[in-house]
Amino acid sequence: MTPAQCRAARALLDITQAQLAAAAGLGLSTVVDFEKKRRRVSDDAAQEMRNALERAGIAFTSEHALEEGVLLRKRHARRT
Repeated sequence: MTPAQCRAARALLDITQAQLAAAAGLGLSTVVDFEKKRRRVSDDAAQEMRNALERAGIAFTSEHALEEGVLLRKRHARRT
């Protein structure tokens, strides 16, 4: 996951950096630093952010230079 994909995923989900940090079990500064490319965060931290976004319905497209993006999976209504 790239920093741009992380920002785009949050935008699709309409969540804040703080909400992502909480969902990923990370500190807010880790998410901020990752998205702003201030420092390289650990692979484990990046994976936790990605996992949290995927649990919320995000699908990541290829991470190759010419095709990177995110998709929001369509949520199906629950039957009662």
